[in-house]
Amino acid sequence: MSRTILIADDDAQLRRTLRAYLEDAGFTVLVAGTGQEAVFAVRHDQPDLVLLDVMMPEMDGFEAARLIRKQSAVPVLMLTARDDEADQTTGLELGADDYITKPFSPRVLVARVKAALRRAYGDLVAEPPVLRVGPVSLSEETRDVKLDGEPLALTRSEFDLLAALMTRPDRVFTRMELLERLQGEAFAAYERTVDVHVKNLRAKLGTAGERIETVYGVGYRMRGDE
Repeated sequence: MSRTILIADDDAQLRRTLRAYLEDAGFTVLVAGTGQEAVFAVRHDQPDLVLLDVMMPEMDGFEAARLIRKQSAVPVLMLTARDDEADQTTGLELGADDYITKPFSPRVLVARVKAALRRAYGDLVAEPPVLRVGPVSLSEETRDVKLDGEPLALTRSEFDLLAALMTRPDRVFTRMELLERLQGEAFAAYERTVDVHVKNLRAKLGTAGERIETVYGVGYRMRGDE
């Protein structure tokens, strides 16, 4: 079954990035920009896990966590830019299940989310299936790629790029979107690095690489099975 994750953070760019990664992992995602919105969402939408930023306007994450714990036992993962032992202790004493310090890898965060869900709900958490497009199969859990059943060695960037394209076959991704998937952030000056990774990936995929199509003036997509 699909689990629902609430992202509560006042950084809109971070919310977009985390939402993309979590949705690609098969989760339903809700967002909140303030502590009050997070408390309201927990009460009315009943998410299965909350990612809760400590530093938010109007009501910080600590107060939001305290109010959430009064009404729900939902797993809470606190996010903060401050690597402070006192802050971590406060969050855990308020009932947080984990504490993640920024900056962090979105993929590591997804893994921490899955671990927290397994602890909370046991075998009710379904592992995402292996992605398959034509002769290519990819597992985000094990980071294995196979071409016609044979293992294919990819760099980290090549793997992340292929994973993004395979999660939504036929969807057009802009270069900036793909760069954000690869680096966790995107700058226009580095857009063309995506072209280099695509070129290398196509070469390694052989004829299957023809499925990665250039959408001129926009970006790339991976043609799905007809």
